[in-house]
Amino acid sequence: MASVGIIAIVVALLSLAAYLPIRPALGVDALAGLAAGGWCAVNFWRCRHAHCLITGPGWLTFGVFALVETILGRSLIGGDEQLVFLGILGLALIFEGAWYVGHRTNAIG
Repeated sequence: MASVGIIAIVVALLSLAAYLPIRPALGVDALAGLAAGGWCAVNFWRCRHAHCLITGPGWLTFGVFALVETILGRSLIGGDEQLVFLGILGLALIFEGAWYVGHRTNAIG
């Protein structure tokens, strides 16, 4: 049930960022990335799902990158932060699908 709450918070943050000026929007994107990445990194130790191996460090790295952009006050990737966030999710799902095909389980270890 906590997963649904985290997902709702991250979706709300990403939705809110679209209506803010650039610096606050980048800060909100950073917060969403750090929250989602932190959740997936911690949750990996419980569930061992293959996608968490990508989303945890991927979103944490994204969050730090967006935080640097917030400090600079401008996007370094042309405002495509949310596409990068979704791209990390896409890569994670592809990885988990490939893992399942090769191992017949979503879990690693």
